[in-house]
Amino acid sequence: MLDQGYYDKADEIVASHGAYQESLIPIIQDIQSEYRYLPPELLSYVAEKIGISEAKAYSVATFYENFSFEPKGKYVIKVCNGTACHVRKSIPILERLYSELGISGEKNTTDDMLFTVETVSCLGACGLAPVLTVNDTVYPKMTPDAAAELIHELRGA
Repeated sequence: MLDQGYYDKADEIVASHGAYQESLIPIIQDIQSEYRYLPPELLSYVAEKIGISEAKAYSVATFYENFSFEPKGKYVIKVCNGTACHVRKSIPILERLYSELGISGEKNTTDDMLFTVETVSCLGACGLAPVLTVNDTVYPKMTPDAAAELIHELRGA
């Protein structure tokens, strides 16, 4: 059960967009932006607030890969595995991140909730391959050693 502050914030977000069915996506985008994930309880709450069924809200939220029902770390690292990045050795970068952080493809968030590592199909920066992002900041021409150094820098931040 979420504390009342979550519901109060959801009310603010709904009010800023209007309690309309067509506001669902921007509302849940803002909720996810606030918490780095979409708490399922808030999705149900928002559905009721804007007058749609829970099933419809969940069908929208699960259709788009962008939405996550799992809490994410303070730093969300997305490693591109598109063709250009893959050919330029993105997998060793991913493996080094997993090793440095003690996580895996199945457990992709550190216990201290500091880091989440995800792979994505394309970040749209093929000329900079291999690429990763940290909270939408692009890091081009990465290497396993540079990725490990980045983790150390973020831990010190």
